Amino acid sequence: MLPPMASPLYMDAEIRPNRSLSERGFIVLISVVTVLNCASAAVFIALGATLVPFFLGADVLAIAVALMVSFNAARRIERVQVSASEIRVTLETPRRQSQLVWESPTALTRVRVEKEDNRAVSLKLALSGREAEVAAALSPRERADFARALDRAIWRAKRGR
Repeated sequence: MLPPMASPLYMDAEIRPNRSLSERGFIVLISVVTVLNCASAAVFIALGATLVPFFLGADVLAIAVALMVSFNAARRIERVQVSASEIRVTLETPRRQSQLVWESPTALTRVRVEKEDNRAVSLKLALSGREAEVAAALSPRERADFARALDRAIWRAKRGR
């Protein structure tokens, strides 16, 4: 676990990926896919195609694994903190382990937004030729809003020194 920031925070944002499928939805989806594949397997066994049910079982397994990997990725939290002295970006895993991704002095750090077709495609913190992408889990509109809020927090942190 990383030590907390010493000075007051001008921003302490948690960015969590949005997933539209809940755990209950996952159970319902896997149940429906399993029932459909079992029905299909029964038809293929009746027709004498005995190997097809194995592939249908592998299909259900692949869907379940892909969704579980997606759920695991959704549990990662990106935390952006801005204080008068530093900007810190950390990734928190489901086991609450923190990994420092970016740390830089507030006074020298710039916010860079890359746009394409008037949409914020990426948001980066920049310092002396180094860059770190932040808020990648947000939609382009949310990313643009976050960039403005981050810029304001940095400006307020610089003025508060």
